[in-house]
Amino acid sequence: QVQLVESGGGLVQAGGSLRLSCAASGRTFRVASVGWFRQAPGKDREFVSSISSSGEVTVYADSVKGRVTISRDNAKNTVYLQIDGLKLEDTAVYYCAVSTRIPGSTRIPGWYDYWGQGTQVTVSS
Repeated sequence: QVQLVESGGGLVQAGGSLRLSCAASGRTFRVASVGWFRQAPGKDREFVSSISSSGEVTVYADSVKGRVTISRDNAKNTVYLQIDGLKLEDTAVYYCAVSTRIPGSTRIPGWYDYWGQGTQVTVSS
């Protein structure tokens, strides 16, 4: 069993930066890949980024590539999502998720076994 807690969201002006954190419980976290997804009001959940269990493989959605950096600290059971150059369209609830079945990296929500409750990111003009 893995429990996930996201933090770091908030209200930020366009062009600003945020670092989201995803803290996990459970030893399986260290051998699991982790993904970040987001969901804006009235829209489907959207893949943002993922990182393999070792941290060596990272994947980014085209919409955030160049502005987002995903990283993990397995000693702290934490994954981070640094978002720079925030845009109005980045406004959403951001969720982290863990896949115990895919140690690599995947964009597909169905492969993720555990999800956090989300953290709200609001970008203002």
